Amino acid sequence: MDRAAVFDVDGTLVDTNHLHVTTWWEAFRQAGHRVPMHAIHRSVGLGSTDLIAHLLGEDRDKEQDSRLSAAHTALYAQYFDRLPALQDAGRLLRQLHRNDWTVVLATSASGPELSALRRAIDADEAIAATASSDDVEEGKPAPEPVAHALDLAGVPAERAVFVGDTVWDMQAGSRAGVRCVAVLCGGIPRADLEQAGAGAVYDDPAHLLAGLSDSPLA
Repeated sequence: MDRAAVFDVDGTLVDTNHLHVTTWWEAFRQAGHRVPMHAIHRSVGLGSTDLIAHLLGEDRDKEQDSRLSAAHTALYAQYFDRLPALQDAGRLLRQLHRNDWTVVLATSASGPELSALRRAIDADEAIAATASSDDVEEGKPAPEPVAHALDLAGVPAERAVFVGDTVWDMQAGSRAGVRCVAVLCGGIPRADLEQAGAGAVYDDPAHLLAGLSDSPLA
C-alpha cells in the first residue's frame, strides 16, 4: 500500500457537526456569551482553542478557554453512545482498504471522543492509523494534521488524497500538498469548499463510494 486516503471524521464520516454546534452554543451561553449558531457552524473543524479564538476574538478572557472547552466536552459526551455514522462511511473505508489504500483518520478529536467516533464508523479493520489533536502542535487549517497522517501512512503527499467537509479541511490538505476531496454533508456550501482547494465534491460518503471508480480515489 503506497498510497494514502486521509479522512477527516466529524461531518465527513460521522454526522456530528450540528451536535457540535448545539453543544458549543450551550457552552458559550452558560459562560455568558451570545454566539450565533451559524457562526459556530462555520467554525466547526477547528480545534477547541482555535474555535474559541475565532468566535470570541483575541481580546477575550483567555483564562476562560479551558472552562469553555470542558463544558463543550461534557455536553457533547452525552451523545457518545449514539453518534450516527453517515451512510456507507464504514463501507467506503473498507472498500478503499480492499483497493490497497492506506486509510488514516486526521481529526481534532482525541481520547473518549475519538473512540466513540470510531465505534460509530465501525470499520477499525480498515483504519491503519489516526492522527489526533494530541499528536500535533497546530490543528487545521495548518497542514500539520494532514502531514502527520502522511507520516503515519509512510507515503508522500503526491500519493495521497484528503477527504473532508470544511473549509479548514481543504486549506489544511492544500497546504500539505495533497489532492483534496470535499463532501457536502457537513453543511458547508460547494463554492466555499472549491475556493478553499477542493478538487472534487461529493454529497456524502455514499455518493463518493458509488462514484469511486471515477474519483480521485480510483
